[in-house]
Amino acid sequence: MTTDPAAPDLPDVPADLTRDSGPTRRAPVVLDLLAAEHPDAEIALDFTTTWELLVATMLSAQSTDVKVNEVTPALFAAYPDAVATAEATLEHLEELIGSLGLFRQKAKNVRRTAQLVVERHDGEVPTTMEDLVALPGVARKTANVVLSNATGEHHGVVVDTHVTRLARRLRFTREETAPRIEQDLMRLFPRERWLDVADLLIFHGRRVCDARRPACADCVVESLCPSSQVDGRTDKARPSTSRRRR
Repeated sequence: MTTDPAAPDLPDVPADLTRDSGPTRRAPVVLDLLAAEHPDAEIALDFTTTWELLVATMLSAQSTDVKVNEVTPALFAAYPDAVATAEATLEHLEELIGSLGLFRQKAKNVRRTAQLVVERHDGEVPTTMEDLVALPGVARKTANVVLSNATGEHHGVVVDTHVTRLARRLRFTREETAPRIEQDLMRLFPRERWLDVADLLIFHGRRVCDARRPACADCVVESLCPSSQVDGRTDKARPSTSRRRR
């Protein structure tokens, strides 16, 4: 048997650790395996400044990162910071981001956010959760993205559709709403790994653990996954029957 020289050097899995082990034991091993498998996992949005990161994240709501990355070069060339964006016309902002979903509302939020950043924070993106979520179009998920990636301060775990799906499939949580899923993940992992949790689950969700056709046979954590199709398990990402009936 030949060894693939490109294959990652995976950490050892304790012999008594299985897919049916509790999440407290499984979670750190799963994260280590994903980190070894995806060393290039990081945020997919293109940005060079905190302002660009904030705007790109705002634009990513109900739009793919790929689509956002297609519009932001022209947007940031025209309006590189909050001061410039605050003076933009809605018509021009809408023109620049018109290929994105909800572009009209996003244009309004981006311009108003720019105006408030100038008025309240001297043109600099605030660095506290409280100040960020006070901005139009900035919810906790967006604030977590900005704080973790721009400042290195981890106030929570970013929970998007990929994180929701994988956290449930891996039985890191049984919850179905983002705030509750985030709380479970924050309890399960140390603060210094909260950014890794989001980056790795999102990356793995895009590359391997697809919503409709998860590639379980090619998954590095298949042996530790309670939703493995290889083992004939049910998909734990699906809403519970009792809640679907309500």
